Amino acid sequence: MKGQYISPELDLKAFNCAHCHVYSHQDWYYLRAGERQDGYGNQHEDRRFRVSYCERCGGNTIWFGQNIVFPQNSIVEPANTDLPQDIIEDYNEAAMVLNLSPRSSAALLRLSIQKLCKLLGESGKDINSDIKNLVLKGLPPKVQEALDSVRVIGNESVHPGELNLNDNREIANKLFKLVNFIATKLITEPKEIDDLYGSLPQSKLDGINKRDGK
Repeated sequence: MKGQYISPELDLKAFNCAHCHVYSHQDWYYLRAGERQDGYGNQHEDRRFRVSYCERCGGNTIWFGQNIVFPQNSIVEPANTDLPQDIIEDYNEAAMVLNLSPRSSAALLRLSIQKLCKLLGESGKDINSDIKNLVLKGLPPKVQEALDSVRVIGNESVHPGELNLNDNREIANKLFKLVNFIATKLITEPKEIDDLYGSLPQSKLDGINKRDGK
């Protein structure tokens, strides 16, 4: 079982570090600025900036509001490799811009969900209807609730590819997980079951077909 990625979020006590990429405990501080006047040193806290300190590697991640300003690399779970290349590219671009613009990242991820719905046989025009249909095809109903919670569908729906002024890093992180979860449930797991079935000896397959009246 692969390890779970916990993306950095403001005030989380532990997540995958932006420096060492390992899941580890984080201590939080306000950034302190120092200055010297007339030979005397003074310090003051700038509460606009936060610092998360990784207990494993000792790296400091600097936050301005909910955005990471240092380092620039983003930590998100890699895209499911069973996704088509164009969706993987959208996913990776969303990861690249996450620190600079969580809203842009979320817009790209909503576009990825739209493309994924089309790949799975839906229209791609109405994510609300598409997700309802995917639930009938095996997607857990709780996923629909999760999508509602991040305003992908429902009364506060945002069209794929459009910026939502209310989007933030937390919503973008949920969308990364949702893209991979949908792909895992409706692409990867059926593929693994087919591979397992196809690896059975022909005599066993013949017996199953006979039992099932095929």
